[in-house]
Amino acid sequence: MKTFQILAATAGLAALAACGGQGDDAAGEAVQEEYEAAADVVEEQADTAEAAGNEVLADQLEEKADAIEETGEAKEEAIDEADVKVEPDATTTQ
Repeated sequence: MKTFQILAATAGLAALAACGGQGDDAAGEAVQEEYEAAADVVEEQADTAEAAGNEVLADQLEEKADAIEETGEAKEEAIDEADVKVEPDATTTQ
């Protein structure tokens, strides 16, 4: 079920990534927040593994959560950099 949630979040992220061009950071922040939510799920799994005494799995899951967060940050930055606010050209207005 958690895999389904991560896949659903990823699909939502793809849709949000297409929403650039607004001249603000809202789209990038939304994507980053979705990745953070997915990382939180993985961190909860790591906590469960650690509580069960499986340190190796817990460490692997923590690394995965960190990678998810880093990916979210990179995607946010890419979206924000591509999000250009276009001002009307004064010479073309009549």
